[in-house]
Amino acid sequence: MEIRPTTDEDFQVFVETVHTAFGQFPETPIADGGRWWSALEMDRGLLAVAPDGKPVGTAAAHSFELTLPGGELAPAAGVTAVGVLPSHRRRGVLSAMMRHQLAEVRERGEFLSVLLASEARIYGRYGYGPATMTARLTVQRHRAEWAEPRGGAAEDGSGSGTSSGFGSGSGSGSVEVLRRADCGEILEAVYDRYRRAQPGALSRPHHWWDLGAGQPPVSRAPRYVAVHRDADGTPNGYASYSTESGTLTVDETIAADDAAFTALARYALGHDLVSQVVFRHVPPEHPLRRQLADIRAGEVGGHTDWLWVRLLDVPRALTARGWSTDGELVLDVADPFLGEHGCYLLTVRDGRAECVATDRRPDLSLDVRDLGSVYLGGTRPSTLVRAGHIRAHDPAAAARADALFASDVAPHCLHWF
Repeated sequence: MEIRPTTDEDFQVFVETVHTAFGQFPETPIADGGRWWSALEMDRGLLAVAPDGKPVGTAAAHSFELTLPGGELAPAAGVTAVGVLPSHRRRGVLSAMMRHQLAEVRERGEFLSVLLASEARIYGRYGYGPATMTARLTVQRHRAEWAEPRGGAAEDGSGSGTSSGFGSGSGSGSVEVLRRADCGEILEAVYDRYRRAQPGALSRPHHWWDLGAGQPPVSRAPRYVAVHRDADGTPNGYASYSTESGTLTVDETIAADDAAFTALARYALGHDLVSQVVFRHVPPEHPLRRQLADIRAGEVGGHTDWLWVRLLDVPRALTARGWSTDGELVLDVADPFLGEHGCYLLTVRDGRAECVATDRRPDLSLDVRDLGSVYLGGTRPSTLVRAGHIRAHDPAAAARADALFASDVAPHCLHWF
């Protein structure tokens, strides 16, 4: 079997092979999505070819930027289109492609690789760990009465503070309803501002929007879009939605701050001729349920992992992100898939870190997949200690690691790829 890079000439056979691996046809609609494969970068694709010359496996990567805690942006390979024909599974094809791909990612100078896992059991063995979570929030409209602010929030404006780190936080503004076909540039600009401030968010390159690749609102599927504008008239949020059988479904809500999100949620929950509103993609701890007079009016479901992260250069990755607490930690990191192992001294001062090899006794011993899970601050190291995945050599080490890795803004990723 040969693993070889693809070129533009391989596009059609690549698309046909990956669809065959999943038992689909390129013409099959996928959750109202556009032709997601149109955004593939063929200079980042791989084909596994059997001795008879038949393609039996595929893997590809997108060139993204990932927003890290502290607002730092890092290049990241967005792994996608990974599949092996059912006739050739359990023969090491996937492992060979993953090993080849990780080597190419390193050669490009990227130290992070990310993916969305179709099956949760597959990618841990290749060093990926679930780093962000997402949930679906369903609100019964007849119960969606808004609670009165308490604790003086209405007077001092603290109820409309920023949630993603950009925007003024002001409660003033307006909502305008547009069609998806008429506001592509607004969507692209608002999302780009949002993702630069939200840890865990990925860039959406222009060609994604231009091609309509992916799921709504990136795709050109018919949608209405509620656009929120701030007091100066600048768009600073949107909610892409559709209605069917009495349900208003919001594909995604992007907001500069809590005030913009609340205005968009009020718009959705005030829509006539619908009995419930489904927010498909919200952070699990989003405050919207607590803004309702009846907290049970909002039902959380579909709580699941979303973005998985893999570190390919531990010192570079740890020094790239921002930190909110000073401290020191010795990490013993194993990478079984690549056959690597290192012990590193992490020292954080004034929001920046140094990370160097050390022979000091470790505070924590962990697999690279678990380092990926805690990297963005969405998983507490102590949780993985309690789960038996991270070993704490010092009783106080887990608490120190929790404080160090915590992010001021919880990580969240909306992008589908």
